[in-house]
Amino acid sequence: MSIPVAALLAFAMWTIALLAFTIGVLRWWLILSGKAALNSFPGDEAHGSPFYRRATRAHANCVENLPVFGAIVVAAQATAAHSPTLDVLAVSVVVARVFQTSTHLISGSNTAVGVRFSFLMVQLVAFAWMGALIGLHARAA
Repeated sequence: MSIPVAALLAFAMWTIALLAFTIGVLRWWLILSGKAALNSFPGDEAHGSPFYRRATRAHANCVENLPVFGAIVVAAQATAAHSPTLDVLAVSVVVARVFQTSTHLISGSNTAVGVRFSFLMVQLVAFAWMGALIGLHARAA
């Protein structure tokens, strides 16, 4: 398995773990303790504690970015683009995602939002750089 594919798998597993161990645990605790019904979690309105709302948004953000990273990794695989730089960038995406999500879960303060944005920018730069490297590889092939 290539490093970008492993990084994509890690990103996907992080997304699933985030859902299971934040939103899932909180929801099932409320349901099983009798404090909420199964249908007490409408997707179109804010509800729950500030942590719950941050966890929900952090998970949604992972879900929004996972297909972008997936498309880039698929393009790398389809064009047989391999390089140490691609490997480092792929790992950087996952590391920055974990730090972005963790910061999101910890706080909603202005400082935390700034830190989250910095980690998002790392990912966006890595996405663009990976795309450029893959495009150059495909053009040369």
